[in-house]
Amino acid sequence: MQSKEVKSEAAKAKKSPSDHPSGDKRFKVLDMTMKRNQYRQDALIEVLHKAQEAFGYLEEDVLLYVARGLKLPLSRVYGVATFYHLFTLKPSGAHTCVVCLRTACYVKGGGEIVKEIEQKFGIRPGETTPDGQLSVMAARCIGACGIAPAVVFDGTVASKQTPEV
Repeated sequence: MQSKEVKSEAAKAKKSPSDHPSGDKRFKVLDMTMKRNQYRQDALIEVLHKAQEAFGYLEEDVLLYVARGLKLPLSRVYGVATFYHLFTLKPSGAHTCVVCLRTACYVKGGGEIVKEIEQKFGIRPGETTPDGQLSVMAARCIGACGIAPAVVFDGTVASKQTPEV
């Protein structure tokens, strides 16, 4: 009888191989995504998208977890995460503002919009206000040249913006 109790306690203590030491269930989402893609290395972008969706941004331990899961060097995972502007390595604010700085937007005032945001909020593109309310980013192009200068506020494109905040 005692051996049954010991076995059941051992079974409870034993974790499945996919359990993350932190106990954070969001890692299970990553495990399922990697498994669904058969741990193929070419699924890296999809896995990173899922990670950012689950965590809000790509922390170093998340990048390391993905690298180990897909058997990729951390440098490659980090390189992909920093190459694409859709990924962020820092938590973003409650509100986001993306200013397009491609030629049409820049010539029509995109640069001035960034300067005004810097003055008014004390942050530059890629930064978040200390209170965590606003994150500002600069984009190379958002594909809205006809409505330049274009700014994306919380996912909504705003046309013909001016520096007045």
